[in-house]
Amino acid sequence: MKRYRTLLFVPGIKKKWFENIPSYNADGIILDLEDSVPANLKEEARQYVSEAIPNLSSKGVDVFVRINKGAEEFDKEDIHSIVMDGLQGIVLPKIDGPDEIEQLSKHIKELEEKQGLAIGGIGLLPILETAKSMQLSYEIASCERVLGIAGLSAKNGDVARSLGYQWTSEGLETLYMRSKVVMSARAAGVSPIGGLWQDVHNLEGLRKSSEFNRQLGFVGELVLHPSNVSIVNDIYSPSKEEIDYYEGLVEAFKNAERNGETAIMYKGEHIDYAHVKTAKKVLETVKNMNIIQ
Repeated sequence: MKRYRTLLFVPGIKKKWFENIPSYNADGIILDLEDSVPANLKEEARQYVSEAIPNLSSKGVDVFVRINKGAEEFDKEDIHSIVMDGLQGIVLPKIDGPDEIEQLSKHIKELEEKQGLAIGGIGLLPILETAKSMQLSYEIASCERVLGIAGLSAKNGDVARSLGYQWTSEGLETLYMRSKVVMSARAAGVSPIGGLWQDVHNLEGLRKSSEFNRQLGFVGELVLHPSNVSIVNDIYSPSKEEIDYYEGLVEAFKNAERNGETAIMYKGEHIDYAHVKTAKKVLETVKNMNIIQ
């Protein structure tokens, strides 16, 4: 499963912006058909996005699309316009529970079969924006096709309205919610995705918020502005100091193990097999992300 440090929203109606997408250096792009598109321009945006998917994919961009949700189900016109070769996944807003995902997954499978696409090749990324979805976060994360779940802590958005919290930059009011999302995702074996920083020009605030999310266990974030991508990518990438530390830890343990020791001191700390497993996992992440320090 690929790890996405940054998933950058781009409004589906902003066709001219699509040309710049490869230069943003986001791990993935979310072409948005939902909140950033006026109701009277939905059809036009669908056409733009449908044309952009194969074009961007051919340039090595991982393309996701956020679709609309009606009163009872996800927008079928959106789905029919985007299910094609080159689509990495569908971002699901305002999900309530696993039943919706199972129903949608069956519909996507039918479209994949008709088009000769790999069955199950299109993933799903549910955004937990209702109190019910947060309560059912593990059940949602465990559904077929789900790549990750997004637990957002934005100011005055759908999550804030649903939970009734009063937003602060410190984030204490959303600490439980975010921790629950991380635990549910990890238990289900999918990625916990955080965000969403709205004050996009306040880069110091973004950095503090993202650093805290990473401490909680998130692996990446939804991002609203290209200027935020490099900061979030950096925060969710192991630093040179971390890499050096873990490489040294593994080497020190190897040397100790040759001498029959499996509990040692390393840089003043007790180290055993559990710590070595953690170090190897971090270093494997570095290798998969192709990080050069």
